[in-house]
Amino acid sequence: MVGRIEGRTAIIVGAGQTPGETIGNGRAMAMLFAREGAHVWCADINLESAEETARLVTEAGGQASAIQVDVSRSADCARLIEQVQARSGTIDILVNNVGIGANDAPAHAIEEDVFDRILATNLKSMAMTIRHALPLMRAQRSGAILNISSVASLGGHNMLAYEVSKAGVNRLTLSVALSNARYGVRCNAILPGLMDTPMAIEGHSKARDVTPESLRQERHKRVPMGHMGTGWDTAKAAVFLCSSDAEFITGVMLPVDGGMSARTG
Repeated sequence: MVGRIEGRTAIIVGAGQTPGETIGNGRAMAMLFAREGAHVWCADINLESAEETARLVTEAGGQASAIQVDVSRSADCARLIEQVQARSGTIDILVNNVGIGANDAPAHAIEEDVFDRILATNLKSMAMTIRHALPLMRAQRSGAILNISSVASLGGHNMLAYEVSKAGVNRLTLSVALSNARYGVRCNAILPGLMDTPMAIEGHSKARDVTPESLRQERHKRVPMGHMGTGWDTAKAAVFLCSSDAEFITGVMLPVDGGMSARTG
């Protein structure tokens, strides 16, 4: 099925990606959203990477524009929404795909500056992009907001700030969904599990001083389905939740994890 979001304007925050062999969630979403008919705004703190995503989209026949933004700063979030609205006239879809975890640690070892940086990037950024997009979406009485959380929001113990920030994203999603349902604005979240993305593989393999392939094999074994997911798995779920196929779905936390979250509890 194609054209499920035909003619819609979509912002994907975090549409760039870490260099690596595979595709990241943000880039995969940008490409699939464009394939389904949306004009995609590729937003990222790394403008060069956002431009590369936009180039890949246009080379595949889609519509995309790149824009630089530091979503940990509220003023940047406001500027992002203002510029897209000014150039597109509307914003139909907002995808918050931001997550960092560098130098994170368990509770007994976490540093204050690391905790603050991760919370600002992973949680505050989503609250601020949503805060600035909502007046437009409420006025037009339509809009789909999607937050990329993580199964780490449900379990874990080694990455305190990341786990807390993503748990906060889940609560943010529910709050936004309930307070905006009567305005026709939906808000959902995807909880990816172990994914074969550049950020996950390249970053963790360097941090642990192991080869990417050995890390892949280790992670495959931890997934009930026997293998990790990819950025495309996240993108397919994202298109569904942002399309009219999901027009009666809001406040949902959808695991895309090969069954990992089924083990919790």
